[in-house]
Amino acid sequence: MQIHQFQPIISFIWSVADDLLRDVYVKGKYRDVILPMTILRRLDVILEPTKDKVLEIYNKHKDKMDKGTLNTLLCRTSEATFYNHSHFTLKKLLDDPKNIRINFENYLEGFSENIKDIITKFKFKNQLDTLDEAKILYGVIERFCSTKINLSMHPIFNDKNELIHKGLSNLGMGYIFEELIRRFNEENNEEAGEHFTPREIIDLMTHLVFLPIKDKIQKGTFTIYDNACGSGGMLTESKEFITDEKGLIRSKAQILLYGQEINPETYAICKADMLIKGENPDNIKYGSTLSEDKLSGEKFDFMLTNPPYGKSWEKDQKELDVSKKGGITTCNDPRFQVGITSKSDGQMMFLLNMLSKMKKPKENNGVGSRIASVHNGSSLFNSDSGMVAIRKYIIENDLLEAIIALPTNMFYNTGIPTFIWILTNNKTESKKGKVQLINATKETYYTKMKKSLGQKQNNMTKEHIDKITNLFLANKENDDCKIFDNTEFGYTKITIERPKSIEILLNDEKFQALEQKDELVSKLKELEANPQDFTSKEDFINFLDVKLKKAEENLLIDSDKTNNTEKIPLTQDIQSYYESEVKPYVPNSWIAWESKVVGYEILFNKYFYTYTAPRSLESINKDLQDLEQETQDLLKQILC
Repeated sequence: MQIHQFQPIISFIWSVADDLLRDVYVKGKYRDVILPMTILRRLDVILEPTKDKVLEIYNKHKDKMDKGTLNTLLCRTSEATFYNHSHFTLKKLLDDPKNIRINFENYLEGFSENIKDIITKFKFKNQLDTLDEAKILYGVIERFCSTKINLSMHPIFNDKNELIHKGLSNLGMGYIFEELIRRFNEENNEEAGEHFTPREIIDLMTHLVFLPIKDKIQKGTFTIYDNACGSGGMLTESKEFITDEKGLIRSKAQILLYGQEINPETYAICKADMLIKGENPDNIKYGSTLSEDKLSGEKFDFMLTNPPYGKSWEKDQKELDVSKKGGITTCNDPRFQVGITSKSDGQMMFLLNMLSKMKKPKENNGVGSRIASVHNGSSLFNSDSGMVAIRKYIIENDLLEAIIALPTNMFYNTGIPTFIWILTNNKTESKKGKVQLINATKETYYTKMKKSLGQKQNNMTKEHIDKITNLFLANKENDDCKIFDNTEFGYTKITIERPKSIEILLNDEKFQALEQKDELVSKLKELEANPQDFTSKEDFINFLDVKLKKAEENLLIDSDKTNNTEKIPLTQDIQSYYESEVKPYVPNSWIAWESKVVGYEILFNKYFYTYTAPRSLESINKDLQDLEQETQDLLKQILC
């Protein structure tokens, strides 16, 4: 199914904005009216065939049944997951132009609670004052009821039984709605970037998540979850990729979609899109995933997300009662026991949320769970203790399958380097204990856009996506693909301690106050003249042969964890490294073994560094001479 099939309907709806809203709304706000009205018209025509029956049942039982029972009965009567018990339809509203505002409000109130939730989150009722005051409310409703388009599922014929309009399936309506969302997002790029992931990035993620296990998902039931689902693009694209009859998988499996979104308008768009496409809108939850997990306890087969990165989650931390105890940051939420990142950036907490929702490796035909998550560069190497702990957990539990470095300027609201993490708890034998890194930042993997959309300046075509996918599936090393053992990313971080210099101590008031200062200075001078092989702090104190209190001992030792630390690869012996790389340059030092911490970092620039030879002096000199000549020629033209 191609979007061009629906271009007449899309163009007509777009014309409503251009014709009626132009002088009332700024262009970026057209969607505040057009999107909810598109949804309302679609729902309106779906409910038309059963409208009279719903009214009959509602009037008969409204005072006799409890709300839940009545809701179930009305849904059954409407033959949908929603209903409207108002006496009005959108067309009937046009019969009374003078009372269009009050009657429209009555119509909106007649919807079932799941639809009213969408309307509320859109804040559509806030637009009624503007539309009414501008005297265009009637015109907007009239245009959406036009016979020039058909938003119903049934074909329309004329008096001669000739087909005027084909029926519009849920899938077709989904295409139309998504295209409208895309257009509005492009009109408002900066804001859209927070809630809308470019289609080609989603396409790449679906290839990486589903193709490796396509034979295992041909039948059965599978669930897909997005914990920062925005307008729902990742969810719907994932399902379409799996079930497309002309696609790469062509699965007949039942696919169930779940998500959570914190932005009210975007949540409304997502929920409405699910409803339009025949999905269960109740699987889309509103609220903060981090502090209010509305799908707590659920497990999912697949999870794809583009969480906010570089964004504060301080409010969530307060809700979770995050606190520091004994230098360790903790909270009571079991999802976040691995580690808690600083309040300035919560991106890895979304990843922990997904890890908590992984199914067991052998569940559902041996699929386990597969995850694709977009992150910025700090997720790979940031020294924040929470991020370090999370990376350590992921790699040591062999959950990280691959990381793909994307070209810069791929997203609407940021131009920074971004990376797709692929995780699974059911690696194939050939991938166990290993991580695949793909460098897709070269120009062979993207094209420059003729016109930028916000920060988005680059684009991936199908050919680019196929290239990256083939690298991933082949799992063989080349210039753009490297494979490493998990341990190769690991390091042991240690602190190197040593005596403070005499000069520093003599300028220290606390040292000057010591009774034994002269004796200590004498021993330190001896140490400078004849370096010792200390193995510990205790060795050094014994060498001093001066009785000191604990605080006084610490006063003499340089144990600065900022400047005196070494990261030693896990593949290297710590003592050997110290003997060869530290001790020759830092005499009288020792390893503070109690400081030993294991961490992991993934340095793409290190693994894919390509040496570029500097230009020759002759080449530089020639360019300077050419520039000088060009300048002289220009001056001659001006003077002549």
